[in-house]
Amino acid sequence: MKIAVLKETADGERRVSATPETVKKFIALGASMAVETGAGEAASISDADYVSAGALVGPREQVLGGAEAVFGVQGPDPASLNGLAPGALVIAALNPFGYRERVDGYAQAGVEALAMEFMPRITRAQSMDVLSSQANLGGYKAVLDAAAEYGRAFPMMMTAAGTIAAARVFIMGVGVAGLQAIATARRLGAIVSATDVRAATKEQIESLGAKAIFVQNVAGIEGEGSGGYATEMSDEYKAAQAELVSSHIAKQDIVITTALIPGRPAPRLISDAQIASMRPGSVIVDLAVEQGGNVEGAVLGAVVERHGVRIVGHRNVASRLAADSSALYARNLYNFLSAFWDKEAKRPVLPDDDEIVAGVRLTRGGQVVNQRLLAG
Repeated sequence: MKIAVLKETADGERRVSATPETVKKFIALGASMAVETGAGEAASISDADYVSAGALVGPREQVLGGAEAVFGVQGPDPASLNGLAPGALVIAALNPFGYRERVDGYAQAGVEALAMEFMPRITRAQSMDVLSSQANLGGYKAVLDAAAEYGRAFPMMMTAAGTIAAARVFIMGVGVAGLQAIATARRLGAIVSATDVRAATKEQIESLGAKAIFVQNVAGIEGEGSGGYATEMSDEYKAAQAELVSSHIAKQDIVITTALIPGRPAPRLISDAQIASMRPGSVIVDLAVEQGGNVEGAVLGAVVERHGVRIVGHRNVASRLAADSSALYARNLYNFLSAFWDKEAKRPVLPDDDEIVAGVRLTRGGQVVNQRLLAG
C-alpha cells in the first residue's frame, strides 16, 4: 500500500501529517511512504530526514500517483487529488461541518474520506484522538500567549523593593485545552480558577489546584453531551452563569476561553460589558475564535484592544507548536490505521460495523455515508 503525505496548503498551517518516526513504523507494517517535497519544513523536519526514514520524497504529482491513502492535517482540495488509486483513503482533519461542499467533492471523486476529528471518544480510541492531542498543546500555548501579552509577572515575587502580586487566571471551559491551561498557569505561579457547564469537571479543576467557579442550584448544570462534549444550556442556566462570571471576571488579570460545541458556532461567554469591567492591562485569549469566538470583539488572527484589555485571537494555535503538534498528530494517524492493519494484505481493513470506522468515515462508494452529517 502506497501512502502519500502532502504538504499543507492552508494559510498559516505549519504541521505535517507524518514524521520520520511514523514513516518508519508504516514501512515496518509493509506500506511504502511517499512524502511531498517540503512537507515537513515548517515543522523542522527536512526532506533528508524523511529519506533517511525510508520514504520517497518528490513533487505532489509523483507522490499522489497510484497512492491508496493520502494523509493530511487539513483536508486537501478534492480537485487536487489526481492520480490516486480507485477508492483511495483520504485521512485528515476534514472539518466536515465547516466544509460540507468539500466532503461532497470527496464523494464525487470516489475516495473514502475519513475525518480524524470525528473519532469517537471511547477508551480504545484515546490514542487516535487528534482533537485531544492538539487541544492539549493549544491550552499550553494559550497560557504562554497570555503571558507574552500581559505586562506583569505571573508568580508572586517577594523582593527587597516590595512584593509583586500573583496574576489571577480564569479558565472558561475545562476540556482537554482548559485542563492543560490550568496546569500550565499553575506551573507559572498564577492563582487559577476555572468554570465549565459540566458538573463532572469540578473535581478535575480542584485536583489541579485551581478554584472551581460553578453555578449552583440551577437546572441543566450537568451540561454533558455525547462523547464528553458540552451541550447547549438552558436560558435559566445561561443567565445564572453570566451573573456569576460577571462578578468573578472583573477581578481577573487573564481569562482563557476554550468552549466549543461540535457542529455549532462557539457559545458567547464574555460580553463587551464584561470586558469593560476588567482592569486595563488585562488579557483575554479566545481559543474558540475560529468557530465564531467565545468573546465579543475577538478578531480571528489578530490581537486587538477593547477598553484597555488585550484580546488574543490567534489562528490554529496548535500549529504554532508545529514540531510537537505534528509528532502527536502523526502518532494519532498511525495508532488509528495500525489498529486495523491486516498483516497479510499489508493494508488496513476497516469493518463497516466498527464504532470507530463508522464514526470517522464520511464517504464511500461515491456517497456521503456519515450519520452525523446526514442528520445535520
